[in-house]
Amino acid sequence: MDFYGFYTGRLFDAHHWLGAHPAAGGTVFRTFAPGARAVGLLLPGGERPMNKIGDGNFYELTVPDAPDGTPYEYRIYSGAGYADHCDPYGFGMELRPAHRSMVRDLSGYTFGDERWMRARGDGHHGPMNIYEMHLGSWRRKADGGTYTYDELAEPLADYLCESGYNYVEFLPLAEYPCDESWGYQATGFFAPTSRYGAPTQLMALVDTLHRRGIGVLLDFVPAHFALDAYALARYDGTALYEYPNSDVGVSEWGSCNFMHSRGEVRSFLQSAARHWLETFHFDGLRFDAISRILYWQGDERRGVNGNGVEFLRGINAGLKQRFPGCILAAEDSTNFAGVTRPVERGGLGFDYKWDLGWMHDTLSFLQTDPAARPQAYHRLTFSMLYYYNERYLLPFSHDEVVHGKATILQKMNGGYDGKFPQGRALYLYMMAHPGKKLNFMGGEIGQLREWDPAREQDWCLRRYPNHDGFYHYITALNRLYLSEPALWAEDDSPEGFDWLDCHRESQCLYAFQRRGGGRRVAAVCNFSDKAQSFTIADAAAAELRTLLYSDWQPYGGATPSDRGPCELTTGGALTGTLAPCSAVLLALA
Repeated sequence: MDFYGFYTGRLFDAHHWLGAHPAAGGTVFRTFAPGARAVGLLLPGGERPMNKIGDGNFYELTVPDAPDGTPYEYRIYSGAGYADHCDPYGFGMELRPAHRSMVRDLSGYTFGDERWMRARGDGHHGPMNIYEMHLGSWRRKADGGTYTYDELAEPLADYLCESGYNYVEFLPLAEYPCDESWGYQATGFFAPTSRYGAPTQLMALVDTLHRRGIGVLLDFVPAHFALDAYALARYDGTALYEYPNSDVGVSEWGSCNFMHSRGEVRSFLQSAARHWLETFHFDGLRFDAISRILYWQGDERRGVNGNGVEFLRGINAGLKQRFPGCILAAEDSTNFAGVTRPVERGGLGFDYKWDLGWMHDTLSFLQTDPAARPQAYHRLTFSMLYYYNERYLLPFSHDEVVHGKATILQKMNGGYDGKFPQGRALYLYMMAHPGKKLNFMGGEIGQLREWDPAREQDWCLRRYPNHDGFYHYITALNRLYLSEPALWAEDDSPEGFDWLDCHRESQCLYAFQRRGGGRRVAAVCNFSDKAQSFTIADAAAAELRTLLYSDWQPYGGATPSDRGPCELTTGGALTGTLAPCSAVLLALA
């Protein structure tokens, strides 16, 4: 290992040396514990003393009888006595509540996704429709148990292809102790959670999805870690990975903040990110809670954390150098400039930034009583005033369907029957708006129960006409998005978007067009609870074709599916009448 690179935070391959690895004569164990007096390796047969090596900050031992699946821990002796810890660089862990590391041979699976890996890219000029999901609550077995990674592979691939998604994003899979954290408080940053099986089974899941044409993204948590005493917290008896001062060392979630100014911490996180992309063939990472790295405790009033900014630039530049086609997305709710600007131009180097402002404004608007929507009209036009400052991804994520926030469909104003037409109009508006798309599981069937990580989705809803029609509508919309270049080819260019009319406040009517790939598509949305007639004189169209209307009968609306709500006048103007809370996509030529 390059020790200078490790200490200065330049390494992306520390895991190739640290951790437990097959070697001549058995398995070699290595750990970094500069504050320790001594380190012992705890195996099922007892403790074995490790040898201090290198500059004295590392410990090593080769064991002939520690095959794949062997549980182990490190006993770290310090001035305060000793504590037993799992391996920070361990490639597997026991099933919770047990917490020892496991020796894992990562060479036991052969991928068959060479074609996908050669062709994959960052998606900038293609469609990106992401299905965000929690593996343990998508589907459950009849006895309530969870499926393994590989058991989910074919059913999930079938569902994504059927439903019109070309990417899936998994909530964090790095090992974590508490189910209720959903993986956002990790203890094993190199270890796929054993809830769903072994690392090779995760490889099989990713491989299957790739061979079916589905990109696979992973939620990555570089801001903080679980404070469980057996993991990273005070690993060698000192604050090795975290800040020594609790004012900045403890997050709002009660977890430990990584100290990104330390080179060893940067090398740890950079190596973990590489591990998921390289070993498991993930196509990209969504970086969680970036605001907590950019600003002290995520509070802009406390100022920019320069070391955090430097870390993000370094990890993104390094990952792009090693995996040019990988996708790096930032969950960031701040106004920090240049999140998606390349590092060489002074930016952070992400490919996409979650547009949380768009999400909040849009959902807030649809929660408003229709009678008050004229006053809130420009919540839906505001996004285009800042849209080209960054490269955005539009998220309706897991965070919006828990903790009393209600599901996406449930947020729609009014009673049960009135929520469906609003939901259909909402999703059409989302798909027509510039930006890549992300929707959390359950939204596509009109889930009305908040997400519970201990239960599967309410698939029984498909037995009810409203929900089945809603699913078929979302599927048609998804497939249309994937096949229509006007909706994505010029996402990042002002040339790809024009307002046709954004001053129909009293009608709550919006009209805009998208261009791309030699195609032109118009979207007209009526978010009032009354039918609205309109004429757009400057549509400049000679031909018109209705691609999708949210009020068509097969989807739960009232309009026969052989009828469109709009037509062209002899002068080329676009005219029509939209049903209450409805939207339409039109191909113009």
